[in-house]
Amino acid sequence: MNDKELMLRAIKLSEESVKNGGGPFGAVIARNGEIIAEASNCVTINCDPTAHAEVSVIRKAAEALKTFDLSGCAIYTSCEPCPMCLGAIYWAHLDKIYYANDRKDAAAIGFDDDFIYKELELAPEKRNKPSEIILRDEASKAFRMWMEKSDKTEY
Repeated sequence: MNDKELMLRAIKLSEESVKNGGGPFGAVIARNGEIIAEASNCVTINCDPTAHAEVSVIRKAAEALKTFDLSGCAIYTSCEPCPMCLGAIYWAHLDKIYYANDRKDAAAIGFDDDFIYKELELAPEKRNKPSEIILRDEASKAFRMWMEKSDKTEY
């Protein structure tokens, strides 16, 4: 399949999602034009705020390929990824992001991710959600263990 066909599949998934009670978002992960996985937004269906199309398709692709490193693959998503999904795309090492609608289009229908994008630019103490460091010394033990582990799988 070519890029346009793969994007059309992601768009079709977004439409099916709306019909099934989900959000208007769909995503496909492909390698060399072959679909590895596809998913749509299931936030309301699964009562899972992380069940965005992009996160869901990354989970499915990683499971299908039996790897957490999706290098060599591209994601086709019906809308520009939100900050959470963008982070997941980077962690998955996807090679390229194709999207149809952008964040302004999403904001126009009530999905305004710009608030989170702006929050990320702020120092933690200036963000809307209060955060506080506690038990740092106790937590550092796991980090030391990781650094000393000779047979770790880095990611």
